[in-house]
Amino acid sequence: MTEKAAPAPAAAAGGSRAGMKKELPERFRDYKHVWVLIEMERGQVHPVSWELLGEGRKLADKLGVELAGALLAGPGEATQKAVDEAFSYGADLVYLMEDPLLADYRNQPYAAAMTDLVNTYKPEILLMGATNLGRDLAGTVATTLATGLTADCTELAIDHEGSLAATRPTFGGTLLCTIHTLNFRPQMATIRPRVMAMPEAQEGRSGRVIRHALVMEESSIITKILDFIADANMEKAQLAYADIVVAGGMGLGRPENFKLVTDLAAVLGAEYGCSRPVVQKGWMPAERQIGQTGKTIRPRLYIAAGISGAIQHRVGVEGSDIILAINTDPNATIFEFAHMGIVGDALQILPALTEAFRRRLAVNRLAG
Repeated sequence: MTEKAAPAPAAAAGGSRAGMKKELPERFRDYKHVWVLIEMERGQVHPVSWELLGEGRKLADKLGVELAGALLAGPGEATQKAVDEAFSYGADLVYLMEDPLLADYRNQPYAAAMTDLVNTYKPEILLMGATNLGRDLAGTVATTLATGLTADCTELAIDHEGSLAATRPTFGGTLLCTIHTLNFRPQMATIRPRVMAMPEAQEGRSGRVIRHALVMEESSIITKILDFIADANMEKAQLAYADIVVAGGMGLGRPENFKLVTDLAAVLGAEYGCSRPVVQKGWMPAERQIGQTGKTIRPRLYIAAGISGAIQHRVGVEGSDIILAINTDPNATIFEFAHMGIVGDALQILPALTEAFRRRLAVNRLAG
C-alpha cells in the first residue's frame, strides 16, 4: 500500500485544510480557472503542454471553471498554430503574449510576462512542464508571486474542499507526499513529460484569445541571445517517447551483461534504459536512467530485467500499457505492478526473447 507523508509545513502554509475556505485571504478569493503554460521554443510546442491540458481539463471540469492556455512567444505562423492546437487539446481560451522579446526563452522577460498575466487575470491553478524551461520559469514565478510550488508531481486531483492536491515522491523516492497550497494563489505545480497521458485532439474545436502586451524593452533585459546551438545529444536517447523500452537493473550482475538489453532493444526497434543503481555504479549514462530521478516513460511495452521495482522506478514506468518483469525473486516489488512476470534468470531469458523476436520478425518480413 502506498504511504503518504504529511505535507511539509512550508508547503501547506496558511493554516489547516479545514479552515481553508474562511481563511483564504480576501485578495485571493476571486482567483479562478486552471491555466497551463504552452511551452514553445523555436516554433515547436513541447508535447508536455498538451499532456497538461488533458489533465487540466479534468481539474477544470471538477471545479466547474474554464481551462486556459498561457502562451508566451514571438510573432509568426507557428504561434497561431500553437493557439489552434491548444483549443483542440481542450483549452477554452488562450492568454497570448506575442512579442519579439519572447521569441527565445530568457528567464527575465518570461517571468515578467507570466507574473503580469497571473496578477491581471488571476488563475487559481497554474501548471507547467517539469522541463528545463518549465523548472527554471516556475521557480522564479512562484518566488515572485510568493506562492507555493510543488515540483515533479506524479498525480493531481481536486480535494473535497476545492484545493489542488499535488502528489510527488519524497524522501529519495521512498514515499509519496500530497501537498496543498492552502492560503495562497495560484496553486502551482510542475509535471514531468509523459507522466500524464496525451489527450486526443478534437479537430475544429475553438475558443477565445485574450491578447496581453508585454511591457518591457530589450535594453532592460540583462541576458542577450547571441546564438542558438542545438543540443548535440538530443537524439541520443529518446526514452520518454519510445513505443517499446527494454531496461536492466542490478540483477544483471555486471556491466557487460547489459549487451543483452541492447541486443533485445535493437531487434525490437526499441529504446533501452536502466534503473538508478545502475547509473550510480557507472554502468550506464544518466540519460538512460528511468524513474522519478531519471526519465518518465509511457511505452506500449516495457520490459524490465533484473529490476526490483522501488517506488522511484515505479513512478517513472507505471504509465506503460504493458509491463513485463523478469526477476529471479518471486517476491520482487516489481511483480506487484507488472502486467506480466517471468520468474527466472534474465541472463538466460533475454537471449531467448531476442532470438524468438528475431525469428518472428524475419517470418513477418518474408510474409510481407
